[in-house]
Amino acid sequence: MKIIILGAGRIGESVAESLVSERNDITVIDTDAERLRQLEDRFDLRGVVGNGVEPLVLEEAGARDADLLVACAANDETNLVCCKVAHHLFQVPTRIARVRSPAIQSDANLLGRDGFAVDRVICPEDSLTRYILKLVDYPEALQVREFAGGRACLVSVRAVAGAPLVQHSIAELRECVPGTDMRIVAIYRRLTDEPDRFIVCEGHTRIEPGDEVFVLSAREDIPKVLHALHRHDETRRPVRRIMIAGGGRVGLRVARQLSGPDRDLLVKVIERRPDQCVALASGLPSDVLVLQGDATDEDLLAEESVEHIDLFLALTSDDEDNIMSCLLAKRMGARRVLALINRRSYAELMHGTQIDIALSPAQAVLGELLAYVRRGDVQAVHSLRRGVAEALEIVAHGDRKTSRVVGRPVGEIKLPREAHFGLIVRGLPDVEEGATLPEMAPEDVQVIVPHAETVVESNDHVIIFIPRKRLVRDVEKLFAVSATFF
Repeated sequence: MKIIILGAGRIGESVAESLVSERNDITVIDTDAERLRQLEDRFDLRGVVGNGVEPLVLEEAGARDADLLVACAANDETNLVCCKVAHHLFQVPTRIARVRSPAIQSDANLLGRDGFAVDRVICPEDSLTRYILKLVDYPEALQVREFAGGRACLVSVRAVAGAPLVQHSIAELRECVPGTDMRIVAIYRRLTDEPDRFIVCEGHTRIEPGDEVFVLSAREDIPKVLHALHRHDETRRPVRRIMIAGGGRVGLRVARQLSGPDRDLLVKVIERRPDQCVALASGLPSDVLVLQGDATDEDLLAEESVEHIDLFLALTSDDEDNIMSCLLAKRMGARRVLALINRRSYAELMHGTQIDIALSPAQAVLGELLAYVRRGDVQAVHSLRRGVAEALEIVAHGDRKTSRVVGRPVGEIKLPREAHFGLIVRGLPDVEEGATLPEMAPEDVQVIVPHAETVVESNDHVIIFIPRKRLVRDVEKLFAVSATFF
């Protein structure tokens, strides 16, 4: 696929790195020649120096035969105009724009074909906010990713000694956790001074304390999944007190969502800049406490009783400050800490530290982009383990004569080794690729944990866990519909 990326910032760089690794033809446009030269030295891509809203620059970048434009420059207006020019002059088939403004995001007419011609809006700040809100709803989880319009979920959880399923094999799941339909698709085992090791999930595979376990289940079964792997008693301590370090774009959005009328939470925001503190105090509800200070100040954290905080969120634009404030808060007694980290190398260094979750803005939006790169009717993609693994929701089409999967039992379908059939969601309406699934009564939709004899039907939404990205193409070929396949 031929892809043009506008903007060589952190988001653009991460998108380019991920897409180049899949052997796409990538061209990056930016006004910073030195930045482009560094990217060309690191990755197999081409840089074009210039303003992406100018037709001559887009033409030089190859817009006339491009398949996809990802406009992720720092300025909303630049991204929107670039999409309009790419559509109007070059007929680029798919155009994705990074847009921060909520007012623009919600205006369908402005973004439509007669407006700026944007097929999909991405906003890292919104993606991060959704991610964090899930951690508030499910405090035992490391992450919760949704499929099939939220009807199915992939949960990542750290196994704790004493939980019902820990120290047992996967084959003993039904015996240890009766009445719960879930599929364990991956285990990453923590090792000293080494990267986590991927453990193939087979019946005899035993879950050890400290393992990061990926589980697919229906949304309503998530509490049971968390109990099976993380809690060894019936008590559940909800998130009640939250401290946010950083009142920038991300911190403001998160604080605003957490202070909603339907959430009974105590939220504190620590911001270093006095003028931004004034803006936060005027823009947030009165029950949110805004403090002017440094989140790496031990005295300030002590005064604000950080030892009673359920979730500490370091969301500044400075990776080093986020790391240090999280480590300090954890040492002082915060129950759980999350650091926002832009540099991939820093995220790797967090392995084995006291930081519970290291979150990258680029990784948060990468899955939304990958859904447009994948071949076939792909409804959702979630990039996992810093881009190494993926969970893919793909719709099965055709019949037994034209498809390698439709009309066949799961046990006969030859997935690549280590990839897993996770769930099948059946009964969803047939919608256009990329369209939002409508609301439906729960009884009209089935979330099935497939077994060897389960037969895949046309229009089934199949969720597959892929531990290594090089296996993605094999899965796409498997689901391709062919008029000549018998």
